[in-house]
Amino acid sequence: MQLTRRRWYGVAGILAMISLGACSMPGAPAATAPVVSTATPDLPRGEPLKIVASNSIIGEFVTRVGGDLVEVTVLVPAGTDAHTFEPTPADGIALTQASLIVENGLEFEPWLDDLYAGSGTTAPRVAAAGGIEALPADAHAGEDTQAGEDAHAGEDAHAHGEFDPHVWQDVNHAMAMVRTIRDELIAIDAAGAARYESNAALYLAELQDLDQYIIGMVAELPAERRRLVTAHDTLGYFAARYGFEIVGTALGSVSTEAADPSAAATAALVDEIRAAGVPAIFAETVTSGDLIDTIAREAGVVVAPPLYTDSLGASGTPGESYVGMMRHNAETIVAALGG
Repeated sequence: MQLTRRRWYGVAGILAMISLGACSMPGAPAATAPVVSTATPDLPRGEPLKIVASNSIIGEFVTRVGGDLVEVTVLVPAGTDAHTFEPTPADGIALTQASLIVENGLEFEPWLDDLYAGSGTTAPRVAAAGGIEALPADAHAGEDTQAGEDAHAGEDAHAHGEFDPHVWQDVNHAMAMVRTIRDELIAIDAAGAARYESNAALYLAELQDLDQYIIGMVAELPAERRRLVTAHDTLGYFAARYGFEIVGTALGSVSTEAADPSAAATAALVDEIRAAGVPAIFAETVTSGDLIDTIAREAGVVVAPPLYTDSLGASGTPGESYVGMMRHNAETIVAALGG
């Protein structure tokens, strides 16, 4: 099993650098929407499939299903923010070498369409979240606290479209994503079908145990304490699956790209926190803690240890795997709200 994680750089002249000879590519395809693969690639026997995964969570899913039959390149590395990712020329080259490109979908990767078209790749794309019933983007964006004064009005739709893309926060949805990835790998590599089926079955069993672990952990927390305030609106699926209420979010958006809220919006959120009686609010590993610290100070509550939301954690951290990330989040939430 091989896993490559790319560094995150600023804006680069991707198309220009590719055309200057980074590699030879055909013209860009007319359509850039994700497609389902229908043909087995012409691979030399014994070589792993080259798969590009859009982010670290998707990368783990592909790696666990593919095992040593795949070589995975992750575009957005662990510990970084997919919302503000800027691809490099090397990312475009990786797409041209791929047998399959796996993304989250639901417009979580708004930069991928241009990267795909500019690279000229003909590799099929699959949205791992494509078959999941998605929540509206504004379903948990602190409607009561924003009340017409939020500086972010309408920005959710601009940043991600009409749906909340953070589906992996419900472990059942993560399992659906793993099944989709399994089926896509089989579609392009029928010879490896038995391995993909076996690997996926083992991983799905782990995820089933994880889902039950979180349910059991949350059961220890009284229902009236299951209220969440986070930096941005990323835990809607977690709340829906495991019985929490979203009181509000600091940024009032499903994206970290939203501007800081107005003073009136922050004051309204502080009032909501006080009214809800929550003892703690939550920072996230992919966002600055300054705003959440300010809100906590004004509301008279503590800031709990940061949650892993949009990315896995770095190697050696509790969130270095999807199972570890979700266990950490559940344990941190229950400990902070139960105190």
